[in-house]
Amino acid sequence: MTNQTSTPVIVNGAAGKMGREVIKAVANASDMTLFGAIDRQPEYLGKDAGELCGCGELEVPVIDDLQGMLVMATQEKQAPVMVDFTHPDSVYENVRSAIAYGVRPVVGTTGLSPEQIQDLAEFAEKASIGTLIIPNFSIGMVLLQQAAITASQHFDHVEIIELHHNQKADAPSGTAIKTAEMLSELGKTYNVPNVEETEKIEGARGCLAEEGIRIHSVRLPGLIAHQEVIFGGPGQIYTLRHDTTDRSCYMPGVLLAIRKIQSLTKLIYGLEKLL
Repeated sequence: MTNQTSTPVIVNGAAGKMGREVIKAVANASDMTLFGAIDRQPEYLGKDAGELCGCGELEVPVIDDLQGMLVMATQEKQAPVMVDFTHPDSVYENVRSAIAYGVRPVVGTTGLSPEQIQDLAEFAEKASIGTLIIPNFSIGMVLLQQAAITASQHFDHVEIIELHHNQKADAPSGTAIKTAEMLSELGKTYNVPNVEETEKIEGARGCLAEEGIRIHSVRLPGLIAHQEVIFGGPGQIYTLRHDTTDRSCYMPGVLLAIRKIQSLTKLIYGLEKLL
């Protein structure tokens, strides 16, 4: 059991690279306690979550029973939080389950469709359960997106390139989709063509997002997470780029989300809305 002033946190996807970083961050936060560690990979089941992530024994074993853990969390005096870094195929059901049990979800897993996000928003509002879906927890990425919005007032042509490690299951990234959505909300259409384009190989021009914005995805070993927003105008190119060199850069945003979600009663999409 946690004390009355400490937020109990369940990490779903505990054995993944992001899950391990979250465990370390929560373990080092004075106002949080690691309540549960969930993962489906059989080779990690039963192992101590702290030893798994290299921060010492925490007496929290890795298990694969999310439903059981959510039931246990409802008995805590402090409102519990589930941090989800799992897989696009399971994240929707994970979040619905957490909301149903009154556990506040902080979601870093990308791949949710707009329809799924809308459904979760309605479900969270009916339950008055704060829910955060954050495509990117990096403060630097939030700053890039804000700079892109400013630049878009002066440029009519823009394309997005996102680059990730080759274990990322979804494309384009949630961050790139979110960036395109933010630019599209400004009420202008980008990249009005000067010629009729023909793709000799399908997909050569990337995918077409809202308001004419194109997104290109790269997947290679050696990458972590990177994004470029490239604006073009007569006689000039303006490039905004964010590079992740270590997953620890996401942890201030994750901890901020865990703290902020306690006061929310609906779904919020995007870290920029918490800053």
